[in-house]
Amino acid sequence: MTSEAVNDATRKAWRDLGFFYDRDDETKEWKLVGSRSGLLRFRTLLLLYVTNPRSAENSEHDHYGPYMYLKVMTASQPGIDRGAIHGSVQDLRRLADLIETKLKNTGAGSVLRIQEEFAVNYEYSLLLDVRDEDFDPASADPELSKSAG
Repeated sequence: MTSEAVNDATRKAWRDLGFFYDRDDETKEWKLVGSRSGLLRFRTLLLLYVTNPRSAENSEHDHYGPYMYLKVMTASQPGIDRGAIHGSVQDLRRLADLIETKLKNTGAGSVLRIQEEFAVNYEYSLLLDVRDEDFDPASADPELSKSAG
């Protein structure tokens, strides 16, 4: 594939996902950027994950997005760390509910933080950066902004 073909495929993958994500190890944040409806797609991914019977087993996991480093994993304790957003299926369902509740009456320009209400004593937090409904998640990818598109 040509470089532009790879970039086009990456843009499509972000758009299909509905949001852009990145992990900042300095600020210890997983940042999801998207429209309200795009960010609700992360909630939907969590709900799909927890309803899959194989997800009940510890260490089961799924990767998301074009770069595949956003990982949701089944674990005995809820947490957000460098490697994954994790917890029991009940914990992850609770996270999906938290996301839905926080986004319910939120408009573009809001930045919502989820940390202690999901996982106490974890260094990383989950940030939801809410943009306008016409936001293109591919536009937030710095690798793609280096080329036209």
